[in-house]
Amino acid sequence: MDQPALRLPPINGRFITLEGPEGAGKTVQAQRLALELEARGHAVLLTREPGGTALGDRVRGLVLDPAGGRIAPRADALLFNAARAQLVFEVIGPALDAGEVVVCARFADSTLAYQGYGAGVDLEPLRQLAEIATGGLAPDLTILLDVAPEIGLARKSAEDRTRFETAFDLEFHRRVRAGFLALAAAEPHRFRIVDADRKPDLVFADVLAAALEGL
Repeated sequence: MDQPALRLPPINGRFITLEGPEGAGKTVQAQRLALELEARGHAVLLTREPGGTALGDRVRGLVLDPAGGRIAPRADALLFNAARAQLVFEVIGPALDAGEVVVCARFADSTLAYQGYGAGVDLEPLRQLAEIATGGLAPDLTILLDVAPEIGLARKSAEDRTRFETAFDLEFHRRVRAGFLALAAAEPHRFRIVDADRKPDLVFADVLAAALEGL
């Protein structure tokens, strides 16, 4: 039996992801970007990882709960990719097929940075896993909000801290940041690095400029 073809990004839609370490401001900047693009006349879908679907929200509760106990890095990778597969199938894919701009806070690069560079899982199997989960879908643009972990972690209040802030040490987060920067260096055509250690309005100006390059 012939294998089904991998799903490739459609011509009309545009897929923009925001990545970065903890406390970089991805959620706020993604929201602002979606609103601004809508104001400029684009049809925009805003979503996030993990989440965006009923399944994804349940996975989010499992992987981010500070009281959830220890999860093996490979189990983390499988859980995140399960949520990712459903998000692509149910939300991102249809929106791109309809010609919309999809803005997503986190995507497959986060698994490479956190479970790969941070936790030490081999990168190649993680890439293969992401390929299966996404059907070959990759962002057209990834905006990396870069901030030192000492600064980013300090921005989180106690009630906003997830398992990744409470159960992982500073060295882990330094490896995650270094991983994101390594991914950006390997794909300069896809990534735009934005200094997130500034006032939100200044950060957003660069986020918007990056997003508008291909629109």
